[in-house]
Amino acid sequence: FWTYPITTTSTSISAMSAYTTPPACPSATADHPFSVQNLPFGIFSTAGTSPRVGVALGDYIIDLSTLKDTLCAGVEGLQAIDVTSGSLNSLMGRERKVWKGLRAALTALATGATSGLTADNLVAQSDATMHLPADIGDYTDFYSSREHATNVGTMFRGPDNALQPNWLHLPVGYHGRASSVYLDGCDVVRPTGQLQKNKDNPKEGSVWGPCKLLDFELEMAFFCGGPPSAPGASISMADAEDRIFGLVVMNDWSARDVQKWEYVPLGPFCAKNFATAISPWVVTLDALEPFRCETSAKVQNDPTPLPYLQDPSYGSYDIDLEVTIKGTGMKAPEVVSKSNFKNLYWNVKQQLVHHSSTGCNMRPGDLLGSGTISGTPQDSFGSMLELCWKGTREVKLGSSGEVRKFLRDGDVVAMTGVCKKEGVGTVGFGKVENEVKPAGTQLREGGAKGVWKA
Repeated sequence: FWTYPITTTSTSISAMSAYTTPPACPSATADHPFSVQNLPFGIFSTAGTSPRVGVALGDYIIDLSTLKDTLCAGVEGLQAIDVTSGSLNSLMGRERKVWKGLRAALTALATGATSGLTADNLVAQSDATMHLPADIGDYTDFYSSREHATNVGTMFRGPDNALQPNWLHLPVGYHGRASSVYLDGCDVVRPTGQLQKNKDNPKEGSVWGPCKLLDFELEMAFFCGGPPSAPGASISMADAEDRIFGLVVMNDWSARDVQKWEYVPLGPFCAKNFATAISPWVVTLDALEPFRCETSAKVQNDPTPLPYLQDPSYGSYDIDLEVTIKGTGMKAPEVVSKSNFKNLYWNVKQQLVHHSSTGCNMRPGDLLGSGTISGTPQDSFGSMLELCWKGTREVKLGSSGEVRKFLRDGDVVAMTGVCKKEGVGTVGFGKVENEVKPAGTQLREGGAKGVWKA
């Protein structure tokens, strides 16, 4: 047998003299979103087969079920169910040293350092159907971009009271609805709900009708990993990275007019529970290691967080994010926002640590969203609410001649994330793309777990 020590620290190909294109997968060039630096995990199936674990490499998927004996013999602590299951929960539940060992083994196979991959191990992505990567037990969404929180607070309370008094002291969040987390390709039905009857006088009550102010929110999210924590136990900052399996791009669909009427005093409810969508490939922290960077805030010293939230390596990851909209009459999608994951004041470690600080037990497969990620320039705002500044300005959709304030039926919203750095292979997240369907549209599951179509 060949073996890969679980203590390996080789998580980046940047130490190589030059990027090595995998011999069995020539499409996985340095500038391909799924380069050998990436190796993201997902769940896929092909015609007539069951969903199983795969790893994206170039235009292909490494079918880990075809390598289970080799991988389990070579990676200490890895079990067959981890690489053959119809969800990533089993693999997510292993310790990080197992994830590292598996990554090292796959890197060696992909680059030909060992026996290498063959055609029997590879499936063309064009022949595969992607599924939700995990059975999501719980879903929490944060509100961690200072730029976004400042924009929204300024709109509704004025610049002097933009941030609530607690915002700079803790990562604000709320518990979302795991059952309505869907995948790239899922249609989103315009929700119907209670709307404030008179926008200037809430005492007049509400009416029932379709949401008129449908919005996207540009976010990322991470899946928790490691063995489940015990009730009453908290996760320390020192251990936080070992409990984060990987990240996805996320669209937190929002009904702004429903939200306006319902959110006092407990925050969003029906305005957020109808749909959240994620990209299918889960990118690990080891893949992102070469892309560590400062946050847009750079430091947290006014105020300094309480000791349990202080991160000695405070920072984020340099992930370029983009949102496009394609209306029914448009020939091509147009970019409406370009942001970056570094535009977070509270990072992923702080979010996880705070979530567990009361003794909340965290389980593998739990999903934690970042909150809308906005930058300072207007074209980096991560929601239509900000881009149209609460309906006071129109948002031009490129050169199409179309404008928006909020989303229309038939609009296709797509989000992507990618990391690029000289000398390191590109790391892409794929996309999360959804089409808005009219209120009342009936959906059916479209042959993939997490994908419902009209």
